[in-house]
Parts: sequence; structure tokens; C-alpha cells
Amino acid sequence: MEKLKIEYIDTDILIAGGGTAGCYAALKLAGKTRQHIMIAEKANIKRSGCLAAGVNALNAYITKGRTPDFYVDYAEHDAEGIARGDLLLTMSERLNKCTAELEKLGLVILKNSDGSYAERGTRNIKINGENIKPILAAAVYKLPSVKVHNHMNIIDFIVKDNKIYGAAAIDVQKPVLYIIKASAVLCATGGTAGLYRPNNPGFSRHKMWYPPFNTGAGMAAGMRSGAEMTTLEMRFIALRCKDTIAPTGTIAQGVGAKQINSRNEIYETKYGLSTPNRLYGTVMENAAGNGPCFLRTAGISAEQEIDLKKAYLNMAPSQTLKWIEQGSPREQNVEIEGTEPYLVGGHAAAGFWISTERQTTIKGLFAAGDTAGGCPQKYVTGAIAEADIAAEAIIKYLDALSPAKKGIDYQGIAELYKEQEEHFFHTSLKQFLVQDLEEAMQKIMDEYAGGIKTGYKYNEAGLSIAKREIEKLSILSDELTAHDMHELTFIHELKDRLLICLFLIEHLKARKETRWHSFAENADYPDKDNAFEEYINSRLQNGQIKIICRPIIKRGSHYEHNYQ
Repeated sequence: MEKLKIEYIDTDILIAGGGTAGCYAALKLAGKTRQHIMIAEKANIKRSGCLAAGVNALNAYITKGRTPDFYVDYAEHDAEGIARGDLLLTMSERLNKCTAELEKLGLVILKNSDGSYAERGTRNIKINGENIKPILAAAVYKLPSVKVHNHMNIIDFIVKDNKIYGAAAIDVQKPVLYIIKASAVLCATGGTAGLYRPNNPGFSRHKMWYPPFNTGAGMAAGMRSGAEMTTLEMRFIALRCKDTIAPTGTIAQGVGAKQINSRNEIYETKYGLSTPNRLYGTVMENAAGNGPCFLRTAGISAEQEIDLKKAYLNMAPSQTLKWIEQGSPREQNVEIEGTEPYLVGGHAAAGFWISTERQTTIKGLFAAGDTAGGCPQKYVTGAIAEADIAAEAIIKYLDALSPAKKGIDYQGIAELYKEQEEHFFHTSLKQFLVQDLEEAMQKIMDEYAGGIKTGYKYNEAGLSIAKREIEKLSILSDELTAHDMHELTFIHELKDRLLICLFLIEHLKARKETRWHSFAENADYPDKDNAFEEYINSRLQNGQIKIICRPIIKRGSHYEHNYQ
């Protein structure tokens, strides 16, 4: 391989991650400022992020006769009170506006005969969304003030005195190290998959609910820089169609399918209808010998079957193909299972601790979408709403910022990163491959930190073992070898996830209760404890992960960080 080259890029606003939130933020920023905007995307913005394969509904929408407060009530109840009321309300107030703007960009929203949006439940509307990401990408490419850098993987943020000055990145294909100078950064790199052993082994291991390419790069970069994180212990575990890992909500809401066990008994009401309890009930029924579990679809109408097949072609075509090959949903019920745990701020509340305006505890570093914590149940439109809020806040931040960038030795920083990167090409020890350490990490987390194998349960003894073993893997990861930039990217993905594992373990230890069944099933403390109605936060301090407990923030309030 050629020698690693250094390239400097100067911009005003860096958007790390070109997924849904990143692309929408670029659109909003370009319409409100003349500042230069750059998107750094590891893949290609046309088909990157959670919406790469499409989506068949917008699951966060204020339907007719309802208010933003109705949506906040739902999200707070589902999160058992551990959610940021200020973030939920400010997000909910923009859901419908953002939806209308998506429609103007070309998104097809299904309509009733009277022209109103076709609802799917009390908070959802139906769309033809297979091309939702290409629509956003096409709009971004039309903006003259936005420069898109595809195949650029962010590896770290450049922070001094708790203020952002840019980021370091590597090219996924070419031997190039980028030093990006920026006055403000929006982290929109998504949540974290691949921490735990997945449902499907071997060559199918990447067939999972959350994108396997979302490996927590932005979250890990923030952690290393000392940013405060929140609610990582509220893991998200999806209830999905077996083997295909396709969404179940489309079936449950679309045709009213109930969760049943092998004895044809409806069990969902026995455990509760919240998101965690739907999963928990399935786990418990299987543990009691009443599995496998299903969504009851046998006997639905021919029209309903066609609607289901069309819906899954918009987001999870493997499920439609399975029905064609192995039997239709009219003929047999759909078997369901839980996935491995993920860390996401869009379905659960894990991510950066942010102000009401979506700024992290590092000045000038903002977060939106799955990297932003405290605001669960945001889904697609919620991620877009957060990007809208963050864009406005970034402009305000830059307007108040002194233009001088003092005290930053970019050349010195570049040489340091170059030395670190070249280490992986010169390492002589070749005992392990990235895949070896990845599988070891997933096995440890699965067995000792509440994975599928233990029915998502964990205890302090197991977590202590997990911490010790993950620390060992972190040391071993420094000795990995890369033969090209693609393999170097894999090394960074592994190292990011190992760091996130350590943060997650500390969060799971700190919440000494079971507030969310399965999502955080603490075997040492199996009951909910109202004394823990607070946020569990963390940050890296003097090389150690420090746990911080913060009081609940209610809707209607405005929270700002105290940078003193």
C-alpha cells in the first residue's frame, strides 16, 4: 500500500454522518446560512444509514385530533419516565412540519379518499418510502454550499479546552488521513450495532435489525473527547420476524395481529403493551416452554395479505420473499423473536447528553438522530426534527463565535494521527484478525452483559467479568494489522465498539433496578425502584468512566449546560 498521505479540509460546519438527520440538517443549514457545509459519510449518502433500504410508515406524526403533548405522554410512558420532556416536546412540535417538507421533496405519502394522510394507528401515517433516502440525497447534491465526501470515516473529534475544532477521518478506499477544520460539528453518525452476538451466525451475522455499518463512531469519538453520555443502559432490543429480522409493527398495527404462543393463547396483554414488555412477554413465554411465539396472521383477507407484501417490499423485502417461498401470512402465523441489544437514541434514549437546542457538553459539538440521547421514540421524522433544531442552534452558535481559531496546531495533530494509523500497517504480531476479536467481544457481551443467551438478564458478577474481558480485548486491538484502508476501517469500528461496551457496562451496573424488562433486566434487582427516577450519565475523566446522576427534566423547561 502507498504511504499514508495527509489532506487538510477547511469548512465552517462539519456534519459527521450522511444519514437521515445529516442530510436533512444540510438542507436546513444551506437554506439559512452562507457558511460552507461539509458532510463526511463512511458509505454513500444515496443509500446510507437506517433508511438505506427504505421504510413503509412514518411512526412519529401528530395525527388528526391529537397534540404534541399526546405524543410526549406516549413516549414518556413507554420509557417509564426516564426521558427528557424538553427534548420530546420540542421534537413533537416539529413532526408535522418536517413531514410536509419531506412530501415536497418527493416522498409519496398515502392518502385517504378525502385527501387526508392515511393513518396507521394513533401516531403513524403510511408512505411509499423505498426511495426516501435517495430523495434526501438528491436534494443535498443540488446545494452549492454543501460538499459531500463519501467513503470518509470519522475516527475522532478535534477538541481543546472542551471546544470543538474539527475532526480526523480516514478514507475507506485510499491511503488518506483527513484533518477537517470546522467551527461547528453536528454528530449524526447513528447508534451502535454489533456489540452483542447476533441472531444469525456465520455469513448471515450481519442480517440484523439495526444497520451493521453503524458502529458508534461518533458516540465513541465524543466519549474519548470527554462528552457526557446518557441512558446507555436503556438498550433497544427489537421484536422482529424470525430469521428475516423484519419489523413486526407493520403486521401488528396493519392487520391487528395479536401476539400468541404455541398454544394459540394471546399473551401480549398478560405482560403489558409497552415496547419493552412486548419483547419481555415473548422471552418469558419461550422460557416457560410455551414457544415458539407468533403474530396471528392466519385467516387475514387476501387484500390484507397484498398490503403486507407491498409494505415489506418498501423496507424489508426478504420477508415478502420468505412468504412467497415458504407460505403466505394468510396460511400461517408469523414467528417472532427478539434481536440482540443495540444502543440507539431514536427508539430508546441512549446517546449524548444534550441541551434543549441539541448541543452536547462539548462547545460547538451538536447531535441529532440516533446519537442524541434522552429523546426516545423519535423514529424518522423525529430525527429530522432534531436535525432542524440543531441546524438553527448551530447558526446561532456560529453567529456568536469569534472567527479566530487560536491555539490549535493542526499540523501537530495530523502527524500524531498519522503515526497512530501507520502503527496498524507496521504491527508484526498477527495472532488475531479483527473478526476474531469482534466475535470474542460479542460472545462476552452475550454471556455476561445481558444478551440473547441469558434472556437479556445480567447481574453485577457477570458485568464485572465482562468489563475485565473487554478491557483485555481493548489492549489486544492495538496489535491488529491492516493491509489496506478497508481493513483499517474495520479496526476503528472494533475499537469504537469496545469503548462503547465499557461505557454500557458501567451504565448497566449503575442502574440498580429493573425499570425496563429485557431492555435492562437486572437479575440482582428484579423490581422497579422509584429512587432511580433519574438519568444515569457518564463521561471519561482522567482515563476512568465516571457515573453522574441527574434529575428529571420536564416538558416546557429549557435546559442549558453549565460549562463552568
